[in-house]
Amino acid sequence: MGCDGGTIPKRHELVKGPKVRREKVDKDAELVAQWNYCALSQEILRRPIVACELGRLYNKDAVIEFLLDKSAEKALGKAASHIKSIKNVTELRLSDNPAWKGDKGNTKGDKHDDLQRARFICPVVGLEMNGRHRFCFLRSCGCVFSERALKEIKAEVCHTCGAAFQEDDVVVLNGTREDVQVLKSRMEERRLRAKLGKKVKKPKAAEAASKPDVGEESAGPSNVKSGRPEEAGLDAREKRISPAPRGAAGASSSGRAGRPPCAAAKRPPAASGESEAYKSLFTSHSSAKRSREESAHWVTHTSYCF
Repeated sequence: MGCDGGTIPKRHELVKGPKVRREKVDKDAELVAQWNYCALSQEILRRPIVACELGRLYNKDAVIEFLLDKSAEKALGKAASHIKSIKNVTELRLSDNPAWKGDKGNTKGDKHDDLQRARFICPVVGLEMNGRHRFCFLRSCGCVFSERALKEIKAEVCHTCGAAFQEDDVVVLNGTREDVQVLKSRMEERRLRAKLGKKVKKPKAAEAASKPDVGEESAGPSNVKSGRPEEAGLDAREKRISPAPRGAAGASSSGRAGRPPCAAAKRPPAASGESEAYKSLFTSHSSAKRSREESAHWVTHTSYCF
């Protein structure tokens, strides 16, 4: 029976115990958790409802609180680690299910909850959004449709609001792992393109800001050129206003001094009619002038000093 060569077997090698069974997750409970509860706060979804670029559903209030929380104790869960700003989520336009009553009829607590009933439906086909059917939303407008509606009615325009969309704008809600990987790669490419676009815009903005300065600098010489006649005119005016040379000034003053005053020279004393008493009031009269004997012997002498 073996055990040759002195080997000593252990009990677990001889006795086989029961196999450890992995706990299976209830699919219905998982679907209810994904489609009826917020992926971040684990609370019941209530409007306004938003979805991230990976297709997970959140309450908008919970996302805002998560973004505003700057404490060191903040635990970044996998459900919201990729959300950096409110622009990374899209508010959904959901269509209410008229057959869903909620907890209105279950006042006593003895009514069976039908998990197949959902709060929202597809506005085109009428399928309920309970996880049994694949649903998606458009990033451009936020409208929610079933995947069957998009496949059956192929159009490049939204069926509800008429907004144009592309294939990259379609995001699957609560998709499989393969869907999440595809959406994650799209998200990374989109964010990389946005960063490159910002880097390209910065040099353009700097060039646009520098262009007015260059225009002002180029406008300087033209102003100088256009201002040359004005400066010449100003120089000519200054030359006219500036005093004449001393020789010229002396000649002009001598010429003027040689000439008698126009009024006093042309008008004869008899015609003036002024008396000697009136003339004696002025210092230029002969009575006001002193003789050499009466004049002072120091340096200066004026007729005003007596």
